[in-house]
Amino acid sequence: MRLVKPTRLAQNSFPCVIRNINRSDLNQSNPISMEEKGLFKNIREYENLHIALWLLKDTCWVMSFKVGGMIMIVPTLLVAIHLTWRSRKNISDLFHNIAVCLWISANAIWMTGEFFFNDTLRPYSTVLFLIGIVVVAFYYAIHFPNRAANTVEEVSETDNQKRIEAHVVKEAA
Repeated sequence: MRLVKPTRLAQNSFPCVIRNINRSDLNQSNPISMEEKGLFKNIREYENLHIALWLLKDTCWVMSFKVGGMIMIVPTLLVAIHLTWRSRKNISDLFHNIAVCLWISANAIWMTGEFFFNDTLRPYSTVLFLIGIVVVAFYYAIHFPNRAANTVEEVSETDNQKRIEAHVVKEAA
């Protein structure tokens, strides 16, 4: 571990601790964490897994594979919930991921109703779909108009982080 002192490029930053990172780590488009090494390089790869699970669940549904469809509810919903938890610091992602969780839950109820209850559960799934729409509508009505003020802070923080990373890479070379 080594401590990197702020330079002119990062004069408003705190010193940062660098742990076993290489240039490929710094080039990630949207890293989950610079220090966290896991199965996925970034959050987008994890989201892509989620899409694959969701497609598999819906394919089982449309092909009337009851067991497969019911089994696929669990990983699809768990990954959606985990993505929602991971996005809790970004208000836009949080609201959209909450809506996705509600959508998948509504799909799961609808699918279960079609498979086992003669499609009598559809009204319950409709409620979850509507709640998801309300969540997204609330975001666009309340938070989206204020994004310009928030975006300036996010961009400047991101730019500052890129400057620090560029300096660390330059210093390491």
